[in-house]
Amino acid sequence: MASTENVYFILTKKPERISFAKAGSIVYMPENKYISEMKKSPPPLKLRMCLMNYSRIDYDLEANDMEQLCVEEVELLQALPDEAERLRCFRERHDLQAAMQLAIGTEVTVEEAGKKRRGIIHYIGPLKKASISCPIPGYFFGIELQGPDRGKGYWDGTYGVERYFKCDKNCGVFTPFNRVSSLLPPVHKPSLQSERLELGDRVTCFIDDKFRYGMVLDLLEIGGQCFVQISTDKDESGKTGGEVRVPLEAVIKGELIAEGESMDVDTPPEADTDYLYMGLSLNSMVEVTLGEGNTYGIIRWIGKLPDRSETMVGLELDENKGVSDGTFKGQRYFKCPVKRALFVKLSSCRPDSRFQSTSSNHNEKMQPEDTVDQTDHSTAELQTVPPMSTEQVKQLLTGRMKGIQGHCNSCYMDAALFSLFSCSSVLDSMLFKSTTPQDAPIQRTLLNDIVNPLRSNGFVEGRHIMKLRQQLQKHGYSQSFTTDEKDPEEFLSVIMHHILALDPLLKLSAAGKVQESYCYQIFLDQNHRLVLPTVQQLLEHSFHSAGLKLAEVPSCLILQMPRFGKKFKMFDKIIPSLELDVTDLLSEGPQQCMLCGTLAQVECVDCFKDPLFSPTGFKVFCEKCSKQVHSHPQRRSHKPASLEIPKGYVGRKNPHTMIRDKMELFAVLCIETSHYVSFVKYGPNTEDWIFFDSMADRQGEMDGYNIPEVQPCPEVGEYLEMSPSELANQAPRDMKGVAKRLFCDAYMYLYQSTTMCLYR
Repeated sequence: MASTENVYFILTKKPERISFAKAGSIVYMPENKYISEMKKSPPPLKLRMCLMNYSRIDYDLEANDMEQLCVEEVELLQALPDEAERLRCFRERHDLQAAMQLAIGTEVTVEEAGKKRRGIIHYIGPLKKASISCPIPGYFFGIELQGPDRGKGYWDGTYGVERYFKCDKNCGVFTPFNRVSSLLPPVHKPSLQSERLELGDRVTCFIDDKFRYGMVLDLLEIGGQCFVQISTDKDESGKTGGEVRVPLEAVIKGELIAEGESMDVDTPPEADTDYLYMGLSLNSMVEVTLGEGNTYGIIRWIGKLPDRSETMVGLELDENKGVSDGTFKGQRYFKCPVKRALFVKLSSCRPDSRFQSTSSNHNEKMQPEDTVDQTDHSTAELQTVPPMSTEQVKQLLTGRMKGIQGHCNSCYMDAALFSLFSCSSVLDSMLFKSTTPQDAPIQRTLLNDIVNPLRSNGFVEGRHIMKLRQQLQKHGYSQSFTTDEKDPEEFLSVIMHHILALDPLLKLSAAGKVQESYCYQIFLDQNHRLVLPTVQQLLEHSFHSAGLKLAEVPSCLILQMPRFGKKFKMFDKIIPSLELDVTDLLSEGPQQCMLCGTLAQVECVDCFKDPLFSPTGFKVFCEKCSKQVHSHPQRRSHKPASLEIPKGYVGRKNPHTMIRDKMELFAVLCIETSHYVSFVKYGPNTEDWIFFDSMADRQGEMDGYNIPEVQPCPEVGEYLEMSPSELANQAPRDMKGVAKRLFCDAYMYLYQSTTMCLYR
């Protein structure tokens, strides 16, 4: 059936009885049937829909749980395989609307491998043909990278066997819309309907750097531009009842300041004014009422204006509803995009209500943060709450509105913090170590506003994560911490290294020199021959190819999986190693002969990949076994090297009581498209796994809030007990629950040494 003969919808809520359908799935039905159904009186509560990308079977879906899409929106959203990301883009709208304005030949930036690359669009369209189960395939942008970014792509304009455009080798990329941004300023054409102005409305208009107030007399469109005819309260000569015709973009519904008073300013603001009103301060997220609706923004300036007794604030708004870029009458008070700045009374601001409290009905608005939190000058003693026990996880941490509430691309931080601190104390030292006065507020926010509430209540409001992001941005580590998605390792590096100056977690020995780092990126050579690897195998192969050893057992080992950026995985599946044996990875210490178990004296790197031996473990032998192994004609060219044996072990032949150094897996961060989630091993049993998504669902539209969820996933344990051959035969889409995401989308593994963490 042709795409134009259908009507399309996106599910805003997960259907109860269809396990594989999620919020963010796209559904459709024939247009003639839809029109017929909607003509009924009353309209039906359920509609029979087909799920995109599945067999054409009709399902009864709640009409209130879906919103209609136009064909252009379907084309763009279909390119996003992750339903949560698809729903987020649909609700936030700005990326989607901007993408619909892009055309071939437009200069853009594209996000690839965590970097912004410049390029030109040469193709917009599908990379596969329409089918019965998928009448509208996803539309991708084919981009040729330009300037210094040439050679940093993946294609020459060919994808699969089809050529979509022509460019040099490794200069082309194909990407969905949410990674593309135009280099040209957006074209904004206001519409009378978008402002929802009506005759008789009270409005504020901005004329000659002054606010004026009045009533709407008429709505006009002249030469393609929208104007509002306003009867002002006072005209320029001070007489009442004067009429002005003002462009629509200079008019705001409602009154922002006391009538008749202008906002002329002759003196600059103080540098770091820190007035407080109901817990509000610089960088607080607030809302103000303009007419009948709420507008949201961040306080960027607080101060006094001449001839006014009230404290005023300069807001950077979420939307283009302001009047400047942070300047007024030629004086700059703060910097933000054009039409995002608005000056109002501080008393007119309220804490942003889009973040919800932990009350049982989830409808109670958040109360303002207390003065101690907002001013960041608390001298209160830091107190600790231990990680959650197995029983506490079951009682306090599972369900909706649990975990950490996501907001505005925060999933990378939500997943990382949840993984590190919900059920593990391995890095608790960073919460209490001495730090500089400049960085102490960040440490207090991390402990008092995030870690302790997570462990004691099972829930952290999104505003606390935003507060941490604002503090990081204020300290200058990144100018986009409050808006853009980051990689977890970037965030962890800033917190551990730059802020808290934590001792490096990892000490690597290479050619007699010790290197230090906070996490380890696994790289493999081209001849690794691994198909369905375990984490143990990946780490060993990476160490082998790089000539690395561990100088000591780390208390916490953070491993990044082998993949190219967020998009290209090296392996379809990776088997989690619940225990990571690092004994043979140590540069010093006794080791056992892999054949007879006596004290090992030599190691052979050439034997590492010999198919005769076990697929895991470095190959170490005693002198006797080494001679036997290397007497084989195929191994006579090998060059075994002597191991360093601690003095206490010299002369001992049977170290059978030697304890092996093992680390246990406690969490895994996963990514699909650009959305991070996490799995946490919270107890000793095989089924003791939970899955966390900070943006599992959403309540409301632009002024709504995300609903985080923590759910048990005992099915993970079932798959971990399977043999490699059984796992290899598991089709990802047929795997139970959320297990597929752990095995197929792993991004970062977190291991802890219960022994070493006692000394750190």
